[in-house]
Amino acid sequence: ILMKHYYISQRVNVCFSLFILQYRIGQLYMISKHSHEQSDRGEGVEVVQNEPFEDPVHGQGQFTEKRVYLNSKLPSWARAVVPKIFYVTEKAWNYYPYTITGEFCSFLPKFSIHIETKYEDNKGSNDNIFDTELKDQEREVCFVDIAYDEIPERYYKESEDLRYFQSEKTKRGVLQEGWRDTQDPIMCSYKLVTVKFEVWGLQTRVEQFVHKVVRDVLLLGHRQAFAWVDEWIGNICKHYVFFCV
Repeated sequence: ILMKHYYISQRVNVCFSLFILQYRIGQLYMISKHSHEQSDRGEGVEVVQNEPFEDPVHGQGQFTEKRVYLNSKLPSWARAVVPKIFYVTEKAWNYYPYTITGEFCSFLPKFSIHIETKYEDNKGSNDNIFDTELKDQEREVCFVDIAYDEIPERYYKESEDLRYFQSEKTKRGVLQEGWRDTQDPIMCSYKLVTVKFEVWGLQTRVEQFVHKVVRDVLLLGHRQAFAWVDEWIGNICKHYVFFCV
């Protein structure tokens, strides 16, 4: 008798001392900068499709399909068993402030990551933001603290340590203990992350590992988006002054 596997679904709340519209620009800048850095290292992001899309429920949005090449990111033992051309396909439907993202591995058809994201101007206090959460999924809820959660040592940079960083242009920061209760403005990126790895005997272990990786990626990316605020708030946002100050 095969027992039903309940996929692990995790709701990750990431708070920011920004307005929602500011966050959107900072997020785009962070993604663009990372893509540029990866291209300089011989890997990068290939845009397969990028076009307007209209949904009967969510309205007008943008659909993008990308291939993210990751060979050098794999440990040596993994590079020995995976194809030389290894990439992750990312499909995203952006109806900001609501987005849906799906990621699929080029050589593991039974592996996928599904991320549903909503943004609100609060400190992560909406416990019922996702009305589509499946009842047959095991769900965990965690907060990512961009200032005080530990990141892998190899990614640490003093200039990106938000416990000491203050923006010269916005004067936001330093983020002290309990900053979510004292910062104004405050917003939250709510992410419902579901990982599926349909290989019997390895499902739970792999899914738990991938959830940790996703959480670490979110932590690092959001730390950097805030630490780089002086780079993007005056340059990319110069035509959007009304919401970027």
